[in-house]
Amino acid sequence: MMHAQLTPLIEPSTPLLLPSPKRLPATKDLNDIIQAFLEAEEASGLGHRDIAACVRCMASSARDLLTHPMLGLEDPEGRALPSDLPPVIDAHVHLFPDRIFEALWRWFGRHGWPIRYPLHSPQVIEFLLSRGVHHLVALHYAHKPGLAAWMNQYMASLCQQEPRLTCVATVLPGEPNASLILEEAFALGLRGVKLHCHVQCFSPDAPEMHVIYETCVKHNQPLIMHAGREPKSPAYPCDPHLLCHVSRIERVLLDYPTLQLCVPHLGVDEFDGYADLLERFDHLWLDTTMVLADYFPVAPPISMLNRRPDRLLYGTDFPNIPYAWDREIRHLLAMNLPAETLHALFFQNAARFYQIPHA
Repeated sequence: MMHAQLTPLIEPSTPLLLPSPKRLPATKDLNDIIQAFLEAEEASGLGHRDIAACVRCMASSARDLLTHPMLGLEDPEGRALPSDLPPVIDAHVHLFPDRIFEALWRWFGRHGWPIRYPLHSPQVIEFLLSRGVHHLVALHYAHKPGLAAWMNQYMASLCQQEPRLTCVATVLPGEPNASLILEEAFALGLRGVKLHCHVQCFSPDAPEMHVIYETCVKHNQPLIMHAGREPKSPAYPCDPHLLCHVSRIERVLLDYPTLQLCVPHLGVDEFDGYADLLERFDHLWLDTTMVLADYFPVAPPISMLNRRPDRLLYGTDFPNIPYAWDREIRHLLAMNLPAETLHALFFQNAARFYQIPHA
């Protein structure tokens, strides 16, 4: 029974870890949900996996996914990827200098979820490649002015050591010399640009974004931008629901028809809107990161995999995840997708988007 593991008297700011492969989602009152969890289990005799699913349904109307910290999972992990898979490119891996990584993990522990793999950059690269991942796309973002150039140099040094690594540049929208920072990063061999609306506090259609879009187009570099509204946290310095909307991305796609743009996490939570944009704009891409892992209390947009499999990239958010490193890929394989869809999702689309030579 779970009563020895969990009581209803839990501080909402404390990250929780359960032996269950499920979690309690974000809610308005975490203690109330925990109490309901325990009472329902006692009354029904259901196993904790079934009750956890019920709890997720109870909270599915919660709009903001990170109102409270979410739980870490103790789901089993594989030793390596299945040998019969096509080559796998993980198109959403995070690499940061040690001190920034550690600050991020502290933030996630207080406001997001427990980090199951607190590994620094060299260990992240070794972990995934040694388990059969064919190629990694490394992402980062600068949260204040003056950091981006240094972080880009750090990324370039990592890529010089590992040919199976594609490293992406970053810049803070609105900081001085944004175009020059990116051009210097491209000269170092970085491929593409990573931005995060929630962390960097900008709207995709803000005036300061034009110089970034123009620089990407000029140098034929792709852009990956976290522009979906979720997961929203009150700990962010700005409100993602005010900054982000699918209509803002539509304006960018209309204004920059040659910009190759990827929105991660399938655009959570505006799945229908992004599915519509995928049908209309062939320079829009999405990645699957975390959304198809059965972790967030949202219904996964499985139909996207059938509608535009040529525009979706597989990604994990490793190492900043609260569950097994191969959880999402196992869920994808359980969907019995056609072989050509798996090849596009795991390999072909990322190789095209990032123009990865000899991937």
